[in-house]
Amino acid sequence: MDIRRWLLLALLSVATQVAAQDWPAKPVRLIVPYPPGGASDLHARHLVAKFTDFPRPVVIENRTGAGGNVAFEYVAKAAPDGYTLLWGAGSMTVAPALTAKLPFDVVKDFAPISLVVLVQNVLMVPANSPAHNARELIGLAKAQPGKLNYASSGAGAIPHLSMELLKSMARVDIVHVPYKGDAPAMLDLVAGRVDMYFATIAGGVQQIRNGKVKALAVSAKMRAATLPDVPTLDEAGVPGYEIVSWFGILAPAGTRRDIVDTLNAHIVKALAQPDLREKYVALGSEPTTNTPQEFQALIRDSVAKFAQIAKGAGIKPE
Repeated sequence: MDIRRWLLLALLSVATQVAAQDWPAKPVRLIVPYPPGGASDLHARHLVAKFTDFPRPVVIENRTGAGGNVAFEYVAKAAPDGYTLLWGAGSMTVAPALTAKLPFDVVKDFAPISLVVLVQNVLMVPANSPAHNARELIGLAKAQPGKLNYASSGAGAIPHLSMELLKSMARVDIVHVPYKGDAPAMLDLVAGRVDMYFATIAGGVQQIRNGKVKALAVSAKMRAATLPDVPTLDEAGVPGYEIVSWFGILAPAGTRRDIVDTLNAHIVKALAQPDLREKYVALGSEPTTNTPQEFQALIRDSVAKFAQIAKGAGIKPE
């Protein structure tokens, strides 16, 4: 090897090692796209509380607006220096199917670090529904095309797309009734004014435990730790059905690999602690970590999947 090239490579290696030792030299900000006190915010704060051996404080900053897009854009355009991170959410991967001109690219503008939790949906019906399982509910829908309805927390939200995928795979005609948020949709489900609701486990678990609604199936291919007796839709007669949302940590694209790997290691270490895992299960989530490469693949595949579901449902980006 040419001596000058060898010296250059050696100097670059030393410079990289010095840079790695310098980070973090100040607090790291974790941008949360949703208001304080909500489920997303609580998940983030539980994780940060376990970063006890991180060299500098990790400070949560809530930046709300546009369904999370304000925070997503902010981090996408931040300096890739390891000091601005994103508490990412599965809704990021739905955004391209709903918004024609996003100011960021979900796949290209972020450096995924690790998942923290998977968030399952649960298919629920009123307590007095004649359906006792998903097969019976699908049978009722097939016997009455266009007569049954389902609630969603809003057009284009993951609960809406979850039901649209079920309609497509089970070949049933069920009418969509969009609400402005989870709370009013759940109120009408409990009251029996809608026939079914596909919501997050966190949004439905209390009503399920109180016997005010019945849980028929969950949306992933594995049962939920919070509702271990509730079958998956794959088990309940819709083979291959799977939709999961998630929360995880991302950085701006271009963030150094050593920073990404260091953060990944801290997340994995935090999620290995039983008390943190218990808190997440209590919130209706599945504590889960993965590699940056696996996380990138999940994001890319989810963007494509939600785009296909939205197209099939006639939802056009605006």
